[in-house]
Amino acid sequence: MKSRLIYWLVYAVMWLFSALPFKVLYMLSDLNYWLMYYVGKYRRKVVRENLKKSFPDKSDAERLQIERKFYRYLSDYMLEDLKMIHMSAEDLYRRMTYKNTEQYLELTEKYGGIIVMIPHYANYEWLIGMGTIMKPGDVPVQVYKPLRDKYLNELFKRIRSRFGGYNIPKHSTAREIIKLKREGKKIVVGLITDQWPSGSEKYWTTFLGQETAFLNGAERIAKMMNFPVFYCELIKTRRGFCEAEFKLMTENPKETAEGEITEMFAHYLEQTLYREPAYWLWSHKRWKASKAECERN
Repeated sequence: MKSRLIYWLVYAVMWLFSALPFKVLYMLSDLNYWLMYYVGKYRRKVVRENLKKSFPDKSDAERLQIERKFYRYLSDYMLEDLKMIHMSAEDLYRRMTYKNTEQYLELTEKYGGIIVMIPHYANYEWLIGMGTIMKPGDVPVQVYKPLRDKYLNELFKRIRSRFGGYNIPKHSTAREIIKLKREGKKIVVGLITDQWPSGSEKYWTTFLGQETAFLNGAERIAKMMNFPVFYCELIKTRRGFCEAEFKLMTENPKETAEGEITEMFAHYLEQTLYREPAYWLWSHKRWKASKAECERN
């Protein structure tokens, strides 16, 4: 009962905020940035340590500039995420535009599905509108990690399925994808691939000059289904607008070496961050442990 009450309270607050026009939301975001950065100092130690280790050649002043720009982005991202409750498909498509859709659609048709590897970058949550660029009947699949609270979990599933997305919990990914394939559906599977991996799902490489573990689930699914793999290059063009370009990494995943696809993703993401570092989630505790520490546990 308590969780259900929390669900409705949270949804009511989110609904009210999402009804506000972007102009007002960004005024609130400016205030939220000031409170989060200067008053609450939200994870500033984590962000500074991550930036220092990732960009040791930059000066303190340069890293401070990235840090402040990151917090402004983070504040915008929080409210832009809420806005999805009210956004129309037309408005979402206007604000999240897509490039290289011809190859994306061609290979989806040819192989019955593709894998899109996505980083926590820019307006990545707005990719739930990918169904607008797909053929009628094709299924945009979103793999997610379920929340512990079932009511809040249902709330976020509801938001993420507004534009035709098919939500699959992480632990059921392979089973659900096989089921959709057997039903004759052509599918695009979007997988966030840059978070700290849990359990044994780790591929280790050097990323931003540091020993880093990546999820290898996208690579395993691509090889199992023989789906071509794309990297989603996200570019924040201006406040409230983003561009997604799908870059083909491999058309034949079964012909790649073990770890090669995940390595390619890490390389592409590294280039994205060297181009514009501020729009990645630096507040994540991305480097929780070394490879040696993980192997000991």
